[in-house]
Amino acid sequence: MSPTANAPWPTELRLGADKRVLHVTFDDGFSAAISAEMLRVMSPSAEVQGHTPEERKTIPGKREVGIMGIEPVGNYAIRIRFDDMHDSGIFGWPLLYRYGRDQEALFAAYLAELEAKGLSRERLRRA
Repeated sequence: MSPTANAPWPTELRLGADKRVLHVTFDDGFSAAISAEMLRVMSPSAEVQGHTPEERKTIPGKREVGIMGIEPVGNYAIRIRFDDMHDSGIFGWPLLYRYGRDQEALFAAYLAELEAKGLSRERLRRA
């Protein structure tokens, strides 16, 4: 039996009309609305997470990021295409569940990290 055999399975994935929120419902009744910003800055891609915890990057300037598309990856995950052209993260069902369940704490930690590094959620405007 695989480690995710008893994990909750998504029954609905729906992108909000503004393309800034992913609504996910699981077969255990749990549902969540996860912001595109959170999904982008916490992407499971090597570009964001690195190959070790020390390589993980803090991604600023993504408050207004949107989702251009969602594509299935087998029957275990989705790939999200963001409007900043990031598309290399594979979001498995257990990860989406955790992001939905723990999003307040995860996002608070992200905001604290931005502040500690002197970064902002706002996109830099070029003069």
